[in-house]
Amino acid sequence: MHPRRILPVLAIALATGYAGLAQAAAPACAPPADLKAFPFAPPPPEEITSGVRIATYLLSLNWTPEWCRTNGEGITAQHMECGHPFGFTLHGLWPNGIGKPYPRYCTPVGQLKLATVRRMYCRTPSPELLQHEWQAHGGCGWSDPDRFFAVGARLYDRIVMPKIERIAPDMLTAGAVRAAFVARNPWLSASMVYVQTDRSQRLTEVRICYDLRFRPMACLGGNGTPDPVKLTLTPSLTRAF
Repeated sequence: MHPRRILPVLAIALATGYAGLAQAAAPACAPPADLKAFPFAPPPPEEITSGVRIATYLLSLNWTPEWCRTNGEGITAQHMECGHPFGFTLHGLWPNGIGKPYPRYCTPVGQLKLATVRRMYCRTPSPELLQHEWQAHGGCGWSDPDRFFAVGARLYDRIVMPKIERIAPDMLTAGAVRAAFVARNPWLSASMVYVQTDRSQRLTEVRICYDLRFRPMACLGGNGTPDPVKLTLTPSLTRAF
């Protein structure tokens, strides 16, 4: 299957675009009045990987306090809105193959409209990251950015985020984070929750694995950091997440 082909069963779901998002359980925030779309920049030629058959999808959730602590990794992270209280924010929706190489920058796409950035801002509070996600991942399955972001928004809004800052530091393990997500979202199992850490075992991301029909599935190749590993958690501004 070519990366840009969308399964017929998905076409119906995607056709509604943002129509139902007003009622979704999106995070509450106020986009800045001076919010602007981020300029288009050509992708690095060495990162372009097209022609990979899409086998799964990952919904990646940033633990934003950690992202902000390190100022992010690379250009796409430099303009997160780190002066505001965020916990898990939407990094993006990633089409993936069975293994490496992962599809990236599959098809040339353009700059996002400001209206799209404003709709997604409370989920992904970075115009730069939104532009990056559209170019690097959205073009590997969608021809319309609103439909791409609508799918990610629907999946993200369905997840009830656990209060992982309530886990005692000496009890905070990768398994405890998985268990917290499963407890708040009974439609998940631990095998579907990928926990990502850095080399110091600081929590950086949680990823939810999906099949081609956007049904949760066990993550291919394992679910990241093993359950017993103790994690370090960078606190949020309000310690309410």
